[in-house]
Order: sequence, then C-alpha cells, then structure tokens
Amino acid sequence: CSGPRPLSSVTSKDLSPQCVVARTLSRPQALMTIATKIALQMACKMGGELWSVEIPLKQLMIVGIDCYHDTAAGKRSIGALVASLNQSMSRLVSVTEVGIHTGSSAIAALKEYLRFNGCLPSRIIVYRDGVGDGQLHSVVNYEVQQIMDSINPKLSVVVVKKRISSRFFAHINGKVSNPPPGTIIDAEVTRPEYDFYIVSQAVRSGSVSPTHYNVVYDTSGLKPDHMQRLTYKLCHMYYNWQGIIRVPAPCQYAHKLAFLVGQSIRKEPNMKLDDQLFYL
Repeated sequence: CSGPRPLSSVTSKDLSPQCVVARTLSRPQALMTIATKIALQMACKMGGELWSVEIPLKQLMIVGIDCYHDTAAGKRSIGALVASLNQSMSRLVSVTEVGIHTGSSAIAALKEYLRFNGCLPSRIIVYRDGVGDGQLHSVVNYEVQQIMDSINPKLSVVVVKKRISSRFFAHINGKVSNPPPGTIIDAEVTRPEYDFYIVSQAVRSGSVSPTHYNVVYDTSGLKPDHMQRLTYKLCHMYYNWQGIIRVPAPCQYAHKLAFLVGQSIRKEPNMKLDDQLFYL
C-alpha cells in the first residue's frame, strides 16, 4: 500500500472510498455495532439494496436536489441531484456540478433512467432542499422551466424546509405529547396554496420537529393524500440510518453529496461513480 491518499484522489478514479475515524474504533464495547454499520455502508456502495418500500406508481422518478455554498472559495456553489432508477427507489444515480444547473443535471439523470429501464419516466417528483421563501419564484420560473425544456412529463416540484419553528402536539390518553411518526398536517395552519407538514420521527425528549413541504408546481395528477403518503414512505429509504429521517431519502442523499464535494473533494467526482452511493 502506498499510504493514505486524499479523498479527492480516490474519487477522481472509479473507487468508492470507505473512511473510518480512528476515534470511532477506540470503544471496544461498541465494536460489533460499529462493524455492522460499516459493513452496511460498504454493501450500499457495492450496489446492495438493504431494504425497500412498496410504491405502486409505475415509471416514476424521484429526484432530490440540494446545494452547498462554499464561502471560502469565492462563494462557489455545488449543486447535487440524486434520482431514482427503479420502482422501489433503491437504485439511484447522482449528478454533481459546480454551480446550480438543474436542466443539465436532469438530462444526465434522464439518460441514465432510459439506459436502465428502456423508457423515460412518465412522472417526475422533485424534492428541492435549501430554498428560502424568497427563492420560490426562482425555483418555479427557472429550475422548473429547465426540466420542462428537457422533457415534458407529469411533474411535481416540492420545496422541503427543515429549519422551521412550527411545532405540533397531540392529545393522547388525556395527555399532551408529540404526534406519532407519520402524522400529517394539511389544514388550519397551512398556506392557501398546496403545502403540508409531516412529523416523520419520534424523539426521546423535547418536542419533535416537523418538516414543511411546499408544492410549488404540480401537473402530476397525484391526489394530496397520495403525495403525502409517498413523501413519508421515502423518509424510510435512507440507507445510512436504520430508521426514519426527516426528509425523503433522495433529498438527504443530495445533501450528503453536495456537502462532500463542496467540503472535501472540491471537484466533480468520476462519472463511473454516478450510480454508486460513494458519498455515504
């Protein structure tokens, strides 16, 4: 072995790295748990499908988009797009670009979907993270148009917001407590437009944080309860955590990828890694 190499050197080749912090291995009582989690990560990076959820919709592509803003490198932005290739949402393709070019990233993902399935998706649902209220107009008029210029499918664009102050409580057996996972709030406190909240997780202490979903564009034909149910199911599909997360898995994968490229790699990874979860 030639010794340790920087992560950017490994990902410039078609190699999926597996990194372990030395401090993590210094706890003998937790070694079996740690080894199991590392083995699961390695299985994912080699193309393994650890679990799946039942999604009845055919020819559906789920897309997660996020970006990383590198203030130390001249305010450069890294855009990451992660899209599903199969019906169970367990096979993914990722595209990373310097700058946010939703159209070209979507075209690259659609080409891979066509290669994998022999057809293009008839319906696309995009979960867009990292967007403030003041940027919604830009998402609708710029990013949506880029996707529509490349293909004209049934399309939904959902802006995902985790950093919110809203909290909800439930009366259960005469006590006030956190709502159970899977609770959906889509009336009374929502906007006049199409939006909803989902409580995806349970917490051991304190109040649980819901996630806000704002459907800013929708020609998918899905009923609101179907959209909400699909969104909650996708919160179960993040292979780096054996439980439910706060956002749909493709959205979290895009966040991980954008952060890794922007913080550590600082350039676009090798294209041969596009269908691997090398960023876990």
